[in-house]
Amino acid sequence: MASAPLYADAFAGKRCMITGGLGFIGSNLARRLVDLGAQVLLVDSLIPQYGGNLHNIAGLDDRRVRVNIADVRDEYSMDYLVQGQDFLFNLAGQTSHMDSMQDPYTDLEINCRAQLSILEACRKHNPAIRIVYASTRQIYGKPDYLPVDERHLLHPVDVNGINKMAGEWYHILYNNVYGIRACALRLTNTYGPRMRVKDARQTFLGIWIKQVIEGQPIQVWGDGTQIRDFNYVDDVVEAMLLAAADPSAIGQIFNLGSDETINLRDLAQLLIEIHGRGSFEIIPYPADRKPIDIGDYYADYRLIQGKLGWRPRVGLREGLKRTLAFYYEHRTHYW
Repeated sequence: MASAPLYADAFAGKRCMITGGLGFIGSNLARRLVDLGAQVLLVDSLIPQYGGNLHNIAGLDDRRVRVNIADVRDEYSMDYLVQGQDFLFNLAGQTSHMDSMQDPYTDLEINCRAQLSILEACRKHNPAIRIVYASTRQIYGKPDYLPVDERHLLHPVDVNGINKMAGEWYHILYNNVYGIRACALRLTNTYGPRMRVKDARQTFLGIWIKQVIEGQPIQVWGDGTQIRDFNYVDDVVEAMLLAAADPSAIGQIFNLGSDETINLRDLAQLLIEIHGRGSFEIIPYPADRKPIDIGDYYADYRLIQGKLGWRPRVGLREGLKRTLAFYYEHRTHYW
């Protein structure tokens, strides 16, 4: 990748811990870190509904990767695991918006209390660590203007958004007050190989890919005119590595985003076109989903572009093509 020289040596021989490490983004990040010469510790609870999948690390060199099955809510595990680590990529979280509304206490435990446990573990046992926290566009809620920049007001529309907002702010607070060097990336719709596709808990695009491969109609909720932006997972990994390696990222919050925007109807059509067959149907929002829909969203990512030189490099068509190819080959491990 073009920007690799900016951090090519930053991770060689370093110890990198990834919470949520057997999940979608965590496992792709782990592969990249191994390529860069890091020693990687993957921490994951493997709770069935949260996206961890041992197949995600198939083929990785086990001399460079250790797996610890632990829950980020267990503060004693966190106290032990953060010791001696140079970098922490904090990706563990409950991502389902509907689950957060139906079971708000679990979302609170994972996205708030556990984040405090992780930060307290770092403060007490490894204050020199560098942390990159995976935040989300969901904390903006329904946009007041587009594209959404980092100055946009935060008014989340669901419990998940509120708890993720708190998790992000804990990281920035610990940076500002205790000098725990942390930054946050507000991710938009991330997609690519190794994402959860058996349901829509992680991203609606996952279930769409399963539907199109299985010959089922893609279900587009609402009227299909909602506009979104998407990032291929390799680009998100790139942003995380830049944010971890560049001192100017410390204490900062950055949007990720894309130059391409697309409405959901056109996205479904594009997926069908790349696959070579299929259909989609427009169906009304389920009653419980409508109140938490955010309408159109796409981000202004100029801040991270200006400070760290990041920009997305994998176009939507190419990214969808790579993603479909991965699931054609590996579907048995993800269905």
